[in-house]
Amino acid sequence: MIKIRNCEIGEAAPAFVIAEAGANHNRDLNLAKELIDIAVEAGADAVKFQIYSAETMYSRKVPSHSGYPKPLWNLIKEIETPRDWIPELAAYCEKKGIIFFATPFDLKAVDDLDPHSGLFKIASFELVDYPLLEYTAKKGKPIILSTGMATLGEIQEAVERIEKLGNRDIILLQCASKYPAEPAIMNLRAMETLRKAFPGAVVGLSDHTMGIHIAVAAVAMGAKVIEKHFTLSRGMEGPDHPFAIEPDELKEMMRQIRDVEAALGDGRKAGPAPEEMENYRLVRRSIHAQVDIPKGTSITQEMLAIKRPGFGIHPRFMDIIIGRRALRDIEADEWITWEMV
Repeated sequence: MIKIRNCEIGEAAPAFVIAEAGANHNRDLNLAKELIDIAVEAGADAVKFQIYSAETMYSRKVPSHSGYPKPLWNLIKEIETPRDWIPELAAYCEKKGIIFFATPFDLKAVDDLDPHSGLFKIASFELVDYPLLEYTAKKGKPIILSTGMATLGEIQEAVERIEKLGNRDIILLQCASKYPAEPAIMNLRAMETLRKAFPGAVVGLSDHTMGIHIAVAAVAMGAKVIEKHFTLSRGMEGPDHPFAIEPDELKEMMRQIRDVEAALGDGRKAGPAPEEMENYRLVRRSIHAQVDIPKGTSITQEMLAIKRPGFGIHPRFMDIIIGRRALRDIEADEWITWEMV
């Protein structure tokens, strides 16, 4: 079990839900705080940002991406989270009672975040940045690894490099690195593969699909961490807004996730729940008199019926009742109890 502040993450705990603000603050600190408020109101466990610099993320010679109208270097430069926000955002989250953390994309970002964050997230694209992985691992805090595009071998190498440094608090997120991602490429069953391949790791989903249904399905399949991008409005300008969920959707996702967790139960079939007892008594069936049965009559099968309610003798004892004598007059439609035969 991994513990962050007062929140536990693991198989015996509810799903740890991360509201991913990312760069959807549009470099407006007030908007960043509004996103935190939205995450708190929805009931998310944590809110996450991203700390990167164009200079350390992309070569200026990077080719254009078909999904973005601007050169990637310029795009990233425009949406960087100002690093001097980190203490204020962390303090605001502390005040609001939600966990703050972020994805670092360079070594300085790790150092900037370390005093303010109880865990780190490594993005799918950085899974093979071994210096970043190892530098982060040395901080001794839990690490979330997103595994989009990765082979099992690449994931294993990343996990081994982290564990080699004594850090075994690892969370692996199944992910499809497309924005938005089509449901057909999400491969939720890969979560079970990750559980079997890395038995010490907590497994979950980083979900970039439209809507909330895939994330809810992942929880039904046992995901213990859910990460989902959110925004004030999908109509806002910026690369991550169009595929993010809006405040009402975040709130609904949280409601559905907690409902699904409650519905999963403990797997035991131990009879009626307390909430079912009225129906158990009134609507289950028991043995009834089909006709008037005078006292002393030898009871035949034709005299009996199985009806609701279940106040009488259980139907499994029908063969035992047949051939017994009525100890008193039994009216038609009366349920039969042991005292009557």
